[in-house]
Amino acid sequence: METQYKQETVPAHVAMVPTPGMGHLIPLVELAKRLVLHHNFRVTFIVPNDGSSMKTQKKLLESLPESLMISTVFLPPVSFDDLPGDVKIETRITLSLSRSLPAFRDCLKVLAGSTRLVALVVDLFGVAAFEVAREFNVPPYIFFPTTAMLLSFIFLSPEFDEKFTCEYKDLAEPLQIPGSVPVHGRDVADPFQDKKDEAYKWVLYLAKNYPSASGFMVNSFMDLESGAFKALMEGEVGFGVPVYPVGPLVQTGSRNIEQVDNDDQFECLKWLDQQPSGSVLFVCFGSGGTLSQEQFNELAFGLEMSGQKFLWVVKSPHEKASNATYFGVQSINDPFDFLPKGFLERIKNKDLGLIVPSWAPQIQVLSHGSTGGFLTHCGWNSTLESIVHGVPLIAWPLYAEQKMNAVLLTDDLKVALRVQVDENGLVGRDDIAKYARGLIEGEEGKLLKNNMKKLKDSAAIVLSQDGSSTKSLAEVAEIWKNQEKIGN
Repeated sequence: METQYKQETVPAHVAMVPTPGMGHLIPLVELAKRLVLHHNFRVTFIVPNDGSSMKTQKKLLESLPESLMISTVFLPPVSFDDLPGDVKIETRITLSLSRSLPAFRDCLKVLAGSTRLVALVVDLFGVAAFEVAREFNVPPYIFFPTTAMLLSFIFLSPEFDEKFTCEYKDLAEPLQIPGSVPVHGRDVADPFQDKKDEAYKWVLYLAKNYPSASGFMVNSFMDLESGAFKALMEGEVGFGVPVYPVGPLVQTGSRNIEQVDNDDQFECLKWLDQQPSGSVLFVCFGSGGTLSQEQFNELAFGLEMSGQKFLWVVKSPHEKASNATYFGVQSINDPFDFLPKGFLERIKNKDLGLIVPSWAPQIQVLSHGSTGGFLTHCGWNSTLESIVHGVPLIAWPLYAEQKMNAVLLTDDLKVALRVQVDENGLVGRDDIAKYARGLIEGEEGKLLKNNMKKLKDSAAIVLSQDGSSTKSLAEVAEIWKNQEKIGN
């Protein structure tokens, strides 16, 4: 009886393993906060180190109040010296965990022996940790930080691999994903676009191991993807693995952890205070996105030609990779140096826009009354932030699964205009101007805004006390709390 009493009073403990990329860590931290604040869990983050400085990851985790009972262990850095320089990020992300398994095992052993460890939560690339979790009788769960549509596609990818011998981009007909709008092969997530590449082998490895997860928590919600969730929950895809919609999990608060140490950048909020309601187009490609110099110029001229107010977060161009800053690699050059000659002076004289280098407080910008639209790379965190604040979009996908996100936003939810590239692979200045005008002052923009307003209301409801996402997370929490005490 005494043992049972002690077991019930010791808070249940959850280990969380994010793989590299702030887009994976941020929503996982929000999930941890909810588990601690609403369900009395304790959480330990076990963070693989890809050999980079990990500066932004450490800054985010170290900023959490001690009262939250969230602790962090950073594993020793792994080496990628044996990999080619052009290796895809999906390969590097997956290897960052698989090469950290000995250190991870040691860490999990300590937790399992000293806490009431009831679950291991990894992100979508974390299946290499499953084997270690089972050594200590800890059920492994996946926190899927993007769409239910992509989760369904990954489950189906081994079947598609056998069915289609050509590359996805060469498919004549769109792919049919149960419960989702059709997706053209050219819009399938990047790691699936080259079957000869190592990254493709890694994502198939993930897909074949996904069915052994104890469950999936997805950072989306029923009203957003009801068809996709229904297909997953009813076993049409996913082999009957339990799926829990728990989103939208987005950052809140007054400061974004990715900001540079320069409070002058909050000047953009003062500038927004002076603009008419709903008049400003916010332009930002997230923490990882970059453009070529030629595309950078086209964007600058297009924004100027549009005549619309804009707030543009500028990053230095990169000629080779659209995700050049994914791992936090920042250019040493001033991004202003790459703007067209005379551009800054012209927009200042016209009182047309404001240029901010590298970073802006995105949540505050999106929640500001003067912000009327968002030109975005369609990263899922940015997308959810837009939905939570009711801001319609211009979808400009760059890498990863962002093209699939753009399909969902434009073809299904109808809350975005999608840019089209020309024969040179560019989005031209004339089209950029047209998109900006259409979103901010056009009739189509009004329709998109109305649709986004409905999603904003739905997002608030699902996270309310009796909302579907709140109940879904509570269901997971109850399962974990009912786990028998494990350890020695």
